[in-house]
Amino acid sequence: MTETLPLFPLGSVLFPGGSLSLHIFEARYRRLVQDLVNEVVPDRRFGVVGIRQGWEVGENNVDAMYEVGCSARMGEVQQLPEGRYDTTSTGEQRFRLLQLDTEAAPYPMARVEWLPDTEPDPETERLGERLAASARAAHERYLATGLRVEGSTTPPENTDASALAYGLAESCVLATEDRQDLLAETDPLARLRLVRALLTRETEFVRRLRAVPAQLSEFAEQAGIN
Repeated sequence: MTETLPLFPLGSVLFPGGSLSLHIFEARYRRLVQDLVNEVVPDRRFGVVGIRQGWEVGENNVDAMYEVGCSARMGEVQQLPEGRYDTTSTGEQRFRLLQLDTEAAPYPMARVEWLPDTEPDPETERLGERLAASARAAHERYLATGLRVEGSTTPPENTDASALAYGLAESCVLATEDRQDLLAETDPLARLRLVRALLTRETEFVRRLRAVPAQLSEFAEQAGIN
């Protein structure tokens, strides 16, 4: 099933259930906010897709963007001087980007197909419980390093396995490529394994960095590795 969405390319990755705060100043995206608020665009819904590192989004340059993105529903909108806006939105469904259209509207439009998770195997339910527990344990070890996205919360215990990996990653400082890999993974159990591996890797990296001599720690801080 395909659908057409207005598109907002970003240098970051939005997860289903994740929160997105944007400061809108560019003319075409100010127009998008207006069209969302006035329901010219149905359901206040738009697509968010990550921009590949080192690429610019040019005319019809779909290769500049990752293949998998996430739809978002715009919530609060605060109008600012000079036509700018501060907005908050919530991630909803994953999609695969099929075609980019820069002529149909002042802002980019995209034809997308929805990307659901694969159907779980009932026989793997117990495995899913064990993976969820080990992923949460990896998350706790990560948070013990002191790293955490400001304002984030830990997913509640009753979080569904399909959403848990996203919830755990939401509070962690992960590279865009790592977040994109999580977004694109359609197997909930594989996604839990991936987030567990990513958090274990990042926890070990922080611990090793704090164990190196002070001169190297200072160098790493200057390089932005903190």
